[in-house]
Amino acid sequence: MANRWSGVTIDCIDVERVAAFWSALLDRPKGPSQPGWVYLGHPDDAQPRLVFQPVAEPKHGKARVHLDVVVDDIAQGMAQVMDLGGRFTGERHEYAEGVVVVMEDPEEHEFCLCQYY
Repeated sequence: MANRWSGVTIDCIDVERVAAFWSALLDRPKGPSQPGWVYLGHPDDAQPRLVFQPVAEPKHGKARVHLDVVVDDIAQGMAQVMDLGGRFTGERHEYAEGVVVVMEDPEEHEFCLCQYY
């Protein structure tokens, strides 16, 4: 049996707003979607799709899974996230191979921006 990773689903209250944030950040267009949901990408894309699922309740606590987004310049990447409605959590890690900062999208889903040296 051949298994394949097809996507990551993110629960959110305002599906359109959160999907628009990630679409702009990752330059991924909307693909075919179910009513009320938004899918970024297509099932046959080389990259897994991002799927935004509507839920009624807000996020509580820290996410146990998050996305890592590689950027060429950490300061520019952080500025882009904030311009799109996200925020910097204040958490920054310096490693020999690069820097990682923890960011949040407009509904406080954590993700990392990574700049490798």
